Parts: sequence; structure tokens; C-alpha cells
Amino acid sequence: MVEKIVEEMKPFFDPKAVAIIGATDKRGKVGNVIFENFKMNKERGIFKGNIYPVNPKLDEIEGYKVYKTVKELPDDTDLAVISIPAKFVPATMRDIAEKGIKAAIIITGGFGELGEDGKRLEREIYEVAKTHGIRVIGPNCVGVYVPDKGVDTVFLPENKMDRPKSGPIAFVSQSGAFAAAMLDWATMAEVGIGKMVSYGNKIDVDDADLMDYFIHDDEINVVTFYIEGVKDGRKFIESAKRITKVKPVIALKSGRTEYGAKAASSHTGSLAGADTIYDAVFKQTGIIRAEDFEHMFDLAKAFAVLVHKLPKGDRVGIITDGGGAGVMASDAVAKFGLKMADLSEETVKFLRENFPPHAVPKNPTDVVGDTDAERYRIALEAFTKDPNVDAIVIIVLFQVPLLEEEKVIDIVAEYQKKSDKPIVAIAMGGKKTDYYARMLEERGVPVYPTPERGVRAMAGLVKYAEYLKRLEE
Repeated sequence: MVEKIVEEMKPFFDPKAVAIIGATDKRGKVGNVIFENFKMNKERGIFKGNIYPVNPKLDEIEGYKVYKTVKELPDDTDLAVISIPAKFVPATMRDIAEKGIKAAIIITGGFGELGEDGKRLEREIYEVAKTHGIRVIGPNCVGVYVPDKGVDTVFLPENKMDRPKSGPIAFVSQSGAFAAAMLDWATMAEVGIGKMVSYGNKIDVDDADLMDYFIHDDEINVVTFYIEGVKDGRKFIESAKRITKVKPVIALKSGRTEYGAKAASSHTGSLAGADTIYDAVFKQTGIIRAEDFEHMFDLAKAFAVLVHKLPKGDRVGIITDGGGAGVMASDAVAKFGLKMADLSEETVKFLRENFPPHAVPKNPTDVVGDTDAERYRIALEAFTKDPNVDAIVIIVLFQVPLLEEEKVIDIVAEYQKKSDKPIVAIAMGGKKTDYYARMLEERGVPVYPTPERGVRAMAGLVKYAEYLKRLEE
């Protein structure tokens, strides 16, 4: 089964040749944007496959031969991207089946989300796909984005939406617009996305299939989902249990309220179901539920770099150069179900001997506002050796006058690398702070703009570690 799902899904992420059905030379049209995406990535040397535009009314687009029908396509075509009106899609799927293409992304909307006529078209497409062994993503979606392979079916042009760099996060979204917005946001936040899948009405490929695929994707450390509803609960639960044994899964489930559930139904035709059921399923399967999109990416960012360095317990040590920020972090520790570490006598003694008299050798440890980088080194040395500390939250207010920014970045990155305890950092401020926060993130330390967000991300690491521990018992 494992080899089968990996083989079936491969053309979506690394096709030998892509057919763009509905490609056009009319700027701004969906078929044109998708064609341009592949063409640009081909010219950049990222997309290695062949590109075959299909349109019965054209002979050529920007030097590329245009095929009149699917039947004329070369035999190496293994992925079809469809952006033609909904009523023509079933016949096109029959042509795809006859040609022997085994993967299709249906971008087109106007199906089950519009009512019974659309659902009938979906059933017709699904029957063709099932009969001929074709895997389908969509319809009513933006498809797939894989920066390392140059696969980009997102029909928002680059002058409207930035594309993020590659990274160890997979992002799966039922909503195409949400997926596009998240890619744009991830670019701004410099969060790497290795693979994005928007599956829309998911008549075939669904959350469970993607979880089974990502289990075996060595380039992905964490999988994030935006979900409006699940169609096959048993299949979802079984796949979730398989993947969470080896990789964390984060889910942002919308449709929590009566109003949201109705909106989900008209958006992607989803039956949202009772929210308490989803809560129970997520807990049972080890999926971490995100409260909002910010929380989802805060968790993903932490897991992306710390998935192999999970905390061994829930006791948190806080280091800060601002007393108020330390208090806020302490409140967050309680709020998110963690514990403040009770520092060992050896740690307190070491800090007292090495700190000036006005620094605070407790938890939180306050290196105070006249700190230099060396005080952070002293605190980190003590915390990483203290058996009572499972995880470290370090608050760096870069604004304090004597702190050498690059030196403290070097120190925190050094301890992240050599310690077996996870470290997350908090840096509060504006543009100057953001500059240094990015430098720290490039060195493998996830950084958050507020104490609450940083501690909440750490709580996600603890929660997943506790789930893995329960599986071993």
C-alpha cells in the first residue's frame, strides 16, 4: 500500500511532463497564468519536465507547440492540469483515461459547491477516474506548489502573489484562496514551504491520502492542514495514526460554529460535522489543533527545526533581559498547561556566582537591562545542564544598550546546536528587532514576536512529545 500511494502521487509533485488543458495566450486567464508558471520555472532551470499546452483554437503559445486535443499529447505526459469550464471536464477526463495519464489536477470550480448539478458532474468525473486508476486533486482548487521541482499550478501571477522558498513544511488546504494567501504570507515571514496542496472539493485525493504520502517524504518534517470537513472519518483516523507516529500534524479546522459550518458547505460542499467530534479525533490520533492561522504557522515553524529535539518533559526555563516580558512568559506557561522549572540548587548557585548582584538568578532568570551577551551565555550554560529544565524560552530585547546583537545570536544558536533541549526565542520590537530575529532564525532558532506566541509554540512541542511517549507505554 505504501509503495502504491507514493507511486500514484509522484506525478503531482515531480511530473515528467505536464499537459495544461485550457492553456491560452490571453494574459490573466487561469490557463495562461498556469502555463506561464511552468514556462518561467523551466527557463529558470527548476522545472525539468516537458510542458504541453492543450487548446483546440491555438497552434502555438510563446514558442510552445499547442496540442488540439488530449489524444495528440506525447506519451510521456503523466500530469494533466485542467482549467476549462466545468461542463467540459467529464469528456476531457475520458480523453485523459484513453491516453493513459494517471494524475489530474482540476482547477475549475462550479461543481459540488454549487449544488446537485455540480455534484452530478463530480460523480461522473470520479467514476472515470476510479475505473481507469487516475488520481485526481480538486476540483475547485489551486492545486500544487513545489518550489524545488518548479511545479506551480497556483493561478495567481507572481506580481499578485509571492512564492515562498522551499522548506520542511507541507501545507495542505481545502480552500484555494486561503492557500494562496498563506503562500504569500509565508514568503513575507520567510517561512519555507516544501509542498503545498490545495484540494478543494476533494472528490478523490484527500487528507488521508496526503498524510500517507507525506509519511515517506524525507524532505517534509511537519504537515499542516486547513480543513473544513472530512468525508471518510475512518480512513482519516487510520492515516492520522500512521503519520503521527513519525511526523507531527497540525490542523486548523474551521466551521466550528453554526455559521461557519454553513459557510463551509457552500464553499467546498463540506459537511463540517460537530466540532466536538473533531476535537476528540485530533486528540485520539495525536493531531495538534491550531486555534488560528498564526498559531498554525507558529507551531509549524517550531516543528520544522525542532522535530528531532523534542522536550523530555513540560518544565520550562525562561531567560529574559526584561522583567515584564518574563512575567508575560510565565503567565503563558500556566495558560498553555506547562510548568515553570524548579531550578536546581547548583544552577542557582552558579548563576549567583557569575551574575552581578542586581541580576535575578531564579526562573525566570532576568539578566536585566544592562546585560551584555555574556550573561546570556552564563544563563544558557546553567539551564542546558540543569536536569530540572526540559525546554528553554529565551527572551532577547535587542533594544538594551550594551547588548552586542550578533554576539548574542551566535551564543543562542550555539546552544541550540549543542544542547539536547529545544530553545525557542522571543524578540519583541519593530524593524530593527525583526532584522536580528531573521538572523537568529537562519541559525536554527525559531523566533516569535510575543511571549505568548513563543510559549504556545513550545507547548505544541511538549504536547506532541507527550503523545509519542504514550504510544510507547
